[in-house]
Amino acid sequence: MTAPDLRALVEGASRILADAGVQSPRHDATALAAHVLGQERLELVLAPPVPDGFAEEFAGLVERRRNREPLQHLVGSTGFRYLTLLVEPGVFVPRPETEVVAQVAIEEAARLTDPLVVDLCCGAGGIALSVATEVPGARVVAVDLSVEAVDLTRRNAVAVQADVRVEHGDVADPALLRELDGTVDVLVANPPYIPPDAEPVDPEVRDHDPDLALYGGGLDGLDVPRAVLRAAARLLVPGGLLVMEHAEVQDAAAREAARATGAFVDVESRPDLTGRPRMLVARRAPQPHVTDSAP
Repeated sequence: MTAPDLRALVEGASRILADAGVQSPRHDATALAAHVLGQERLELVLAPPVPDGFAEEFAGLVERRRNREPLQHLVGSTGFRYLTLLVEPGVFVPRPETEVVAQVAIEEAARLTDPLVVDLCCGAGGIALSVATEVPGARVVAVDLSVEAVDLTRRNAVAVQADVRVEHGDVADPALLRELDGTVDVLVANPPYIPPDAEPVDPEVRDHDPDLALYGGGLDGLDVPRAVLRAAARLLVPGGLLVMEHAEVQDAAAREAARATGAFVDVESRPDLTGRPRMLVARRAPQPHVTDSAP
């Protein structure tokens, strides 16, 4: 009996993953095959011979993916904009929709001279590192409450050769980055925002992303986002830009929370790649002019 070739193995794996409900079965099967072969990409039209031990290792990874372990955890990396980032269990996996959030921050930073950009709740560092590598002269600070996320962002910064200051800190701490008060040009954040009763549907998220990076606290999931708003009001220069991701059902509440601080103008919601309102964008209001009323 002739052993199956690489194309046949990938096709079989694609069917297994499709039956398990994986959204992109062929892509994932091909990515796992490339990972086992030690290649960044795999073109099945020019598929190499199957090396010894490949079938067994590939089958083990396909089984783990069939059980909905995230592809990014299995291959150890993911793409984010123009970067390849290390990914590992215990740290939130960057998502394509967050690339649009990063784009708004990058466009704002790119029009400034030597901008100071702060990324709160940085996770694996995708936004911070994208700003640092796409905007020459940008000074970038990344912060996360998770020690694991801070460590991973630092390693990703080394891997992509980005000069980023990475700090461990709580966005709700009123002393966080106190030395930068009133000096930040762009503050961007993808904070945890899921309400406690809105468990994620996808097993890859529900069972593998850390709760610390998912649930925003409070009945509406907006406790952490509100802390981001307070930090932004303190850190941003007058006219500085806030960009914050949120759930599509939170757009009105996020706008209301921003306006309630009294610190922002031009408050608006903007869409993600699918047209859903997924980010809050607002500018720090100018400081009120105080006149000397003494006689």
